[in-house]
Amino acid sequence: MSKKKRGKQVDKSEIYKFSAAFGGSAITYLFGGWSFALAALLTFTIIDYVTGLFAAGAEGKRGTGPGLKSKIGLIGIARKVFIFAMVAVAHLVDGVLGDSHLFRDAVAYFYMANELLSILENGGRLGAPIPPVIRQAVEVLKSKSGSQEGDREDASKEKR
Repeated sequence: MSKKKRGKQVDKSEIYKFSAAFGGSAITYLFGGWSFALAALLTFTIIDYVTGLFAAGAEGKRGTGPGLKSKIGLIGIARKVFIFAMVAVAHLVDGVLGDSHLFRDAVAYFYMANELLSILENGGRLGAPIPPVIRQAVEVLKSKSGSQEGDREDASKEKR
């Protein structure tokens, strides 16, 4: 016969339930719920990181780049965390201004465009051809984010 422990045992399913509830509450507070834009941004960041690893590995083997470095990889992860911190900040600004998700979505589109550009660069480093439709998607996301680098420079030149 086995001896039972006295007191209350914590069931693993209870820990999973608590973790899911806590995680869902944190996502709702920080991001205003989980939208398709956030899901796409998360997917893009993961794809960018993985393709960056592949590109760094390929460059290291060819002798054309530094190869895989843990410090560079850690900086890459820190940048990805920063992206989601900025989306959370934008959502909090939306909450102050009336909870319309305007800034959150604009920031998400901006970072989606940046992640897509980075994925395209990684593909180029790997020697993969890039379809023109993907390049067009980057331009659409740039326009949705409300800021294009060239527009800012042209506007500042016109003011002078």
